[in-house]
Formats: sequence, C-alpha cells, structure tokens
Amino acid sequence: MNVQIVLFDGFDLLDVIAPYEVFNAAGMYSNEDIIVKLVSAEGERMVMSGVNQLQLQASGKIDLSSKGIILVPGASGSVDDNEPDSIPVRIKQATETELSNVLKEAIRKPDILLSTVCGGSLLLAMDGLLEGRHAVTHHLGMGLLQATNTFPVHARVVDDGDLITGGGVTSGLDVALYLVERELGPRIAHAVEKLFEYERRGTVWKAEGNAPKESKHENPMEATSSRSSNQTDKSFNFQGKWETTISTPIGDLSVLLNLSSEDGRIAGIAKQGEDIVTLNNIVQEGNQLKWSMKVKKPIRLSLKFIVSVDGNNMYGEAKAGMLPSSKLIGHRIS
Repeated sequence: MNVQIVLFDGFDLLDVIAPYEVFNAAGMYSNEDIIVKLVSAEGERMVMSGVNQLQLQASGKIDLSSKGIILVPGASGSVDDNEPDSIPVRIKQATETELSNVLKEAIRKPDILLSTVCGGSLLLAMDGLLEGRHAVTHHLGMGLLQATNTFPVHARVVDDGDLITGGGVTSGLDVALYLVERELGPRIAHAVEKLFEYERRGTVWKAEGNAPKESKHENPMEATSSRSSNQTDKSFNFQGKWETTISTPIGDLSVLLNLSSEDGRIAGIAKQGEDIVTLNNIVQEGNQLKWSMKVKKPIRLSLKFIVSVDGNNMYGEAKAGMLPSSKLIGHRIS
C-alpha cells in the first residue's frame, strides 16, 4: 500500500505526523508492504510548516500514477486575525500553487483514495472540488465548508466513498486508523490502537443505512422574506447600478450590482467579470438589504450580504463561514 502525505507551505505539523506514525506502525503488523512518503507538488524540497517555521523534507513529487492513498493536511496559523499568516490565507495560497492542479487530477483517478485532515478539506473545497460531496473539517471551518456548496457533516470522520475527511487537528489519528481498517482490516487497526494506547472517537459517517428523522427548522432568511413579503420602503432608494468592491482576506472582489423593484418586489443580479448571478433571498429590513450570492473568485463561495445605502454610496459586509466579515463599499453609477 502506498501512502503519500502532502506538504505545502504553512501545513499543520500534527495533521502530518499523526497519520505518518499510524501508517508506519501499521506496516509493522501487516504482511503487505506499506510505503509512506512525505511529498510536495513541486518535488523534493524542505517545506516550511505553519508551526514556528519548523520544516520537513519532502522526498519527492506527488505521484499520481501510484495507486493508493493521498492525504492532504490542513494549515496552521491565526484563526482570528485577518493577517498573512491566518489559516484561510495559507490555505488559499496553497490553492494558487501547482498543488491545485495535482489535486484536481487526483480526485478523478479511481485508483487514488483522497483523504484530508482538518483544513485539508477546505483546500479542496476552495477549488470547487467538494461541491455536492459530504465532508467535515475543523469546527471553525464548517460554515466555510457549507459556503463552498459542500454538505458539512458533524462527525469525526466522514467516508464519502473515494473521499475520506477528518475533523479537527487530532482527527489525523482517527482518519489514519480508519484508513488502515478500511484498507488492511480491523485487526491491524486494533493492533495499532493498542500500540498507541488510543481509541478512535465517534462513528464514521457514511451515506448508508436509514436516514434519521430531522426536525423541521425554518430557514431564517426565507422566513424573514416570507414575513416581510419583500416589500420596499420608498424612502430607501437602493435601485440602480452599483460598482462595489468587497475586501476579503484572500483578495478584493469587484462586483457590479443591478438592483430593481417591481410591484414592491426586489430583484437583483451581480456581475463579476464575465460571470452573472442572481441575488437570492433578498430581504429589506428598514434601510438595509440582505441577500446571498455565489461567487467563483477568488474562490468558490456562497456569501451572505448586509448593506446600507446613504445617497449614492453603499456600504456593508459579506460573510462566509469562518472567514472574517469582508467590507463592502460602492457607489451608484446609474
């Protein structure tokens, strides 16, 4: 069995080291050769982690012709501040390297089982690779996972067929042990658990068996829209074309908004480059407008907006999951 653990600048050490030790320990108990390598998209090099600039050696380039497991870790850094060393920025930077193209090809190969730990699933999601898939990440990133049109599952490990994802940082142990069980059997996985004096937590989620009954929760945005009937206030003049800029922590978005009202119903579209999308769930509350919108750049996200209008000026914010709120400013051009 071949296991390739991916390194990229800013990776989290525990996301890498925990699975590395599990797979190597499994090799001691298995009659099958288990080859575990630390690799990068660029090839052999020293790769800087996000923990105190500690480096690990990538022994070579990711080999997509090698049947087996590719495991993608998350990043380490600030979780609160909009800074260059924040986790969302480091993950986004990784998507701007050759790693992005490699993972896009890897996820299409039937002989490769792609797996992630913690923010590794966000790295895939930011490239649009998890749309319509079930996955998990660190609890702080679940909102962002959903904003990329992934189905977030609150489980320690999620098995979505040819994609295995893990939750927070220590889930690297659980992901690796589950992969050992799935590929080599439960007896070897149990032997490694005994050696490490560690027991996996929780149930591995799969889209199998009977679905549990779900409570009927009202969508707050839709509920507000229904109650307000989307009626406009004539004193609140938002109609027209607006040039806006959204300052996100991973790049500025230039978006042209076109807002209108007909028979008291608000409608709107947004143009970003050549992409035109409809504004969804538009709600007016006093002198504010709220809506949701999908964007493709700088990453694929579903953003939620709250804006106010002062004359010909617009200001507000957009929000997506764990990412900090992004300021929106704009002016009416017609």
